[in-house]
Amino acid sequence: MLKKTLLIATAITLMGGFVAQAQRVGSSPEYVKALTANWKGERFPDGRPKIPDIVLERLANCTLEQIWGYLGQKGYRNQVEKNWIILKPGETMTGRAVTAQFMPTRPDLDSLVRSQGKAEGRSQKGGINIWPIDVLTKGDIYVADGFGKIKDGTLIGSSLGNAIYGKTGKGVIFYGSVRDMQELKDTKGFNAWVKGHDPSYIKDMTPTSINAPIRIGDVTVIPGDAVFANEYGTVFIPSHLVEGLVSASEMTALRDEFERVLLQQGKYPSGEIHGDWSDKIKGEFRTWVGKYPKKLAITDKDLEAYLAKEGH
Repeated sequence: MLKKTLLIATAITLMGGFVAQAQRVGSSPEYVKALTANWKGERFPDGRPKIPDIVLERLANCTLEQIWGYLGQKGYRNQVEKNWIILKPGETMTGRAVTAQFMPTRPDLDSLVRSQGKAEGRSQKGGINIWPIDVLTKGDIYVADGFGKIKDGTLIGSSLGNAIYGKTGKGVIFYGSVRDMQELKDTKGFNAWVKGHDPSYIKDMTPTSINAPIRIGDVTVIPGDAVFANEYGTVFIPSHLVEGLVSASEMTALRDEFERVLLQQGKYPSGEIHGDWSDKIKGEFRTWVGKYPKKLAITDKDLEAYLAKEGH
């Protein structure tokens, strides 16, 4: 009987701990580390992977197709979301994802969220939609699921947009809307990928999680994902894959450029250039890369590993 009582007490304690964790607004560092367990590098205090700035800078030189292809080969086939309204088309933005999920407000849930947010030390001044903004740091991109709400779904206006840029030096990606588009466009350095915009204020929306997995259209976004956004779409890249992706994309871009040079020279039949390279072409590629006018991130070791692959 005593053993049975102890088992019941243990079960209740474990369930209580699970419920307490489930009720958190902001994910614990331990939970974020579990979500990103494949990352082996440095982390932020909140548990998110600290992808090096130089890697994010190099990521900006990639194309949507290069990223899509690399991720697909790794089994990540649902990482691209398209059809955005872009504040400043033609720009590319890269950074580290801070995620937030908003839901339609219902009084009982909203009351619980506000109470839990207070217990977590979150700001009690202003709207609770500022809570995700409060945790942003340099290089972060605020990614929010606003469940596609446009009217009364404006997660930020010009004031909060400037606050975000001041904290991150970046912009936002919202599966939802913003207001003050004209003023936001005048904020130098800030950009936004949104599903709509409206002059209304945010209404009947509750932030139910910060730095937990969220859905952005067809994509599941994990806190700490590397973000790539340009006029053709947005991609959310698992942190442990981004450095390999960047190196592979740079090599692919170099090969494509070199092939165009050979094709224009007319030295080889096009089939030899687009097909498996001969040792002679590989040698010319090594020489060409060695004289490349821009500084490259790839090493001689990267180059030889690429040329040693079957089919190259």
